[in-house]
Amino acid sequence: MTRRLEKVDVEYNASQIQVLEGLEAVRRRPGMYIGSTGTRGLHHLVYEIVDNSIDEALAGYCDRIKVIIHQDNSVTVIDNGRGIPVDIHEKTGKPAVEVALTMLHAGGKFGGNGYKVAGGLHGVGLSVVNALSEWLEVKVKRNGKVYHQRYERGQVVSDLRIVGESKGTGTQITFKPDQEIFEETVFNYEILSNRLRELSFLNRGLKITLEDERTGYKEVFYHNAGIVNFIKHLNKNKNPIHNKVIYIEAEKEEVQVEVAMQYHDGYIETIFSYANNIHTSEGGTHEAGFKTALTRVVNDYARRHNLLKENNNNLTGEDIREGLTAIISIKVKEPQFEGQTKTKLGNTEVRGIVDSIVTEGLGNFLEENPSIAKKIVEKAIHAARAREAARRARELTRRKSALEVTSLPGKLADCSIKDPAYAELFLVEGDSAGGSAKQGRDRKFQAILPLRGKILNVEKARLDKILNNEEIRAMITALGTGIADDFDIMKARYHKIIIMTDADVDGAHIRTLLLTFFYRYMRKLVEAGYVYIAQPPLYKISKGKKEYYAYSDEELDRILSELGRDNYSIQRYKGLGEMNPEQLWETTMNPETRTIYRVTMEDAVKADEIFSILMGDKVEPRREFIKTHAKEVRNLDV
Repeated sequence: MTRRLEKVDVEYNASQIQVLEGLEAVRRRPGMYIGSTGTRGLHHLVYEIVDNSIDEALAGYCDRIKVIIHQDNSVTVIDNGRGIPVDIHEKTGKPAVEVALTMLHAGGKFGGNGYKVAGGLHGVGLSVVNALSEWLEVKVKRNGKVYHQRYERGQVVSDLRIVGESKGTGTQITFKPDQEIFEETVFNYEILSNRLRELSFLNRGLKITLEDERTGYKEVFYHNAGIVNFIKHLNKNKNPIHNKVIYIEAEKEEVQVEVAMQYHDGYIETIFSYANNIHTSEGGTHEAGFKTALTRVVNDYARRHNLLKENNNNLTGEDIREGLTAIISIKVKEPQFEGQTKTKLGNTEVRGIVDSIVTEGLGNFLEENPSIAKKIVEKAIHAARAREAARRARELTRRKSALEVTSLPGKLADCSIKDPAYAELFLVEGDSAGGSAKQGRDRKFQAILPLRGKILNVEKARLDKILNNEEIRAMITALGTGIADDFDIMKARYHKIIIMTDADVDGAHIRTLLLTFFYRYMRKLVEAGYVYIAQPPLYKISKGKKEYYAYSDEELDRILSELGRDNYSIQRYKGLGEMNPEQLWETTMNPETRTIYRVTMEDAVKADEIFSILMGDKVEPRREFIKTHAKEVRNLDV
């Protein structure tokens, strides 16, 4: 069983359901409540319902959650918690479950004693899902009875009534997203699977089942070791330098803190922090407290055990975190998140609490495990030497007030516009295509940087080696942001960075190398939506003086069927260099006719895993990944 916070010693009933405002705005402006009406917002509906069940688990009343995707893309979420209260709500005269489902900001999380800690989206979850669903049905097991009610587009269409008897308690919600609201209403199994797996890691002992009736596929997520299992999952494609995962757990001033960490022989630092199960991608006070304690404890240990000599400088946090994979998970009663997206924790008291708990826990671990401690310190010392070399290399990439001709001799063809919001940088594979791109571009807002050959695989290199790579230095200088700790997105010279490579195996490899570089060292560019992938055509079809371009085999078939059996010729493009400047402009660079794909980060944990598989040292995980996803590959040219 999971270790949960102590149960709340108060009856959970209608008196804890507090009403703040109505539902009328949700259907008109859904993006304000769920972020978007695209794929992300669609899946967020499921998370909102699951979050309520997780809150029951945090309070100590639920240990099983089941999510079912039905054939019609409706979804059912079932838990064995206490069940949403069904008694009459005093202020509204309606059953509490109806209040929770039809009134915004109505729930047991506002100032009452319904929950000690809670996640969710400011308590709007149930009502927002209801408002954005074509229909929703709720069943509550409570008081030995089963209660049922149905809603359509947020409106009550049946009274709450008893439909059976029950021995246990719990809530079952089934809903179908409204096609009038969402651009896409087909749920992606993998997206849901990734989030539910993450929640199972963060709530040890909680059993979460995901079932897809469309395919018959089913998974059960259950991790009795919680975030220790999470670390092992994250490092399964890496080479840990110590087998034992460092685990620290304590509760102080009603803040529960869990930390798990393990070092590997690579150079990438991976830290995922959570507050009440919410991924705080921008960190916050819990992450700051962890980093401060880690730096101090390792330096103190190294000094006391003479691993750092008197004349040596202290190791920096960056040195000590090289090759570290860590999870920080806290549970706090009143979380304060900065911004609407809850990506940064702001509770000031949490920093000192995490610092104190990690200082004691990690200090004890290092003293009790001297062989592991020595490996960690030695790795950090090697990192410090490399950091000094990287500092010298970084000086070469720092951009002055304007790009000097000497910094990028003959490589960057810059644009004339100075406002980065309108400027585009094309990273082009090869000098030949680079030449065509320079001639075909619109010089006002399009800059061209040709890249010669394949850039360094940054997954397997330290920063000093990365910064000695000529192509990477050219990119950093052109972008203007700096790199790693010097990175500043406000200095970005282009708000569209477009990777333009050949549609073959080598082009795909170069694209992956570039994406790995951006993800590992300039992630904020990806998060800001600045990174794109160009889609050059695969075929040119000529008929008389007319030319047609096809970007896929399906599009080729369609064009050929429209042209009939008359004389035409087909050219299969092997590379960008085969197109003249006018063709390259018209097919791949002209904003009015081109297709470009924005690179997004729906799931940072999954992205980290995929880059480790594709670009890391281990061959077997890569082979398995390719076998599993081979059927999803499009336009493979070998």
